[in-house]
Amino acid sequence: MSPHSTAGPAVQTVLAIIKTLILITGGIITYFAFKAYRRTDSRSLGALALGFGLITMGTFLAGVIADILNESLAIGVVVESIMVLAGFLVIAYSLAVR
Repeated sequence: MSPHSTAGPAVQTVLAIIKTLILITGGIITYFAFKAYRRTDSRSLGALALGFGLITMGTFLAGVIADILNESLAIGVVVESIMVLAGFLVIAYSLAVR
């Protein structure tokens, strides 16, 4: 458990399980979006894959920052939030591109 964490071990375990499931699901979605991009060479599908990849990477980085680097959970959440915002912006762009 991180010395900066305020969550108990049970909460950290549940959070780790949920984050792992998000990482797996996000990776699968990113893979299929990238596969569709490669098949069609569509710029919007490429941006969609990138957006989902950014969101998925944000989840991964939050865990790395909090658990491996022993930084506070708040720093991990800030990094994750920035990555999710970036991912959503790229997904919004992918929906606007022709």
